[in-house]
Amino acid sequence: METCRQEVTMDKVFIISQKAEQQADAIETGIALARVLEKEAEVFAYSYESFAGKEYYNPRLGAAAKVALMNQRSEEIAAKLKALKAEDVAVHSVWTKDLFEHACHHSIRHGFDLMVKAVHHKTHYLPMDWQLIRHVRIPLMMLCDNPLQRARSVLMAVDLGSDNPIKQKLNQCVIQQGRQLAEAMDCQLHLAYIIRVPKILRDMDLIDTRTLVKDAYHRYQPQLDEIDLHQEHVHFLAGDPDLCLYELSCRLKAAYLVMGARQRKGLMGMVIGNTAEAMLTRIRSNVLIIPADDQLLPA
Repeated sequence: METCRQEVTMDKVFIISQKAEQQADAIETGIALARVLEKEAEVFAYSYESFAGKEYYNPRLGAAAKVALMNQRSEEIAAKLKALKAEDVAVHSVWTKDLFEHACHHSIRHGFDLMVKAVHHKTHYLPMDWQLIRHVRIPLMMLCDNPLQRARSVLMAVDLGSDNPIKQKLNQCVIQQGRQLAEAMDCQLHLAYIIRVPKILRDMDLIDTRTLVKDAYHRYQPQLDEIDLHQEHVHFLAGDPDLCLYELSCRLKAAYLVMGARQRKGLMGMVIGNTAEAMLTRIRSNVLIIPADDQLLPA
């Protein structure tokens, strides 16, 4: 099997820290991931405020307010790093309204191979998360705000039924990243393949989902043999991908869900969307999203 071009070496983790901290601590979790993956962590402290009143009309006051806010953030992060005994972790203060543009550009330009960010609270889903998923060019770990307790498995979601070359290569990257993560975190590794069946067809009993699943196991057995997972760790389901993956990840107590993203953009993206985005509205596992980028996919 071909492997992704990016090999697991001593590289860098891009940790996004926002002013409004979420329930998931991106700094603490990102540093812990970097350590276990033998990577170098760097924290990017993003700040931005739209000033009004005197600060808006007086550039000097606005500049002073900006410096004060960034200094406050730096002090808060320095205190957190000291508590984590991670004072050697580099911290970069960034003042920008367009977090996703800076993060996507800077991470690929400066050799990062993993980005970590806490998902904004599900009831206030931010376009920023949507933009990151659509534009990031390195693997993106989105930390959920309500993780499962005693979760000790890694679930990989692949599309075995696609004959699209990009999806096939993306499957290889998902499997490679899933194996590496499971080994580093000492977790059981599971694989999921979801056969898309519209709810209306299932409700009307127009399709025998058991037969679909049974036939799929038989059809893709050569691929499963190559992946070489225990039969009990391979799961074929029929239904809506986001709902099936959510239910399966809960049943398996998955700490991480690894999946690929085709990164549809523009009008097509707005209409169709990505399974990864749908997952974030309910998932209780951290989601590692592998983008369909040329630098990651096998040649």
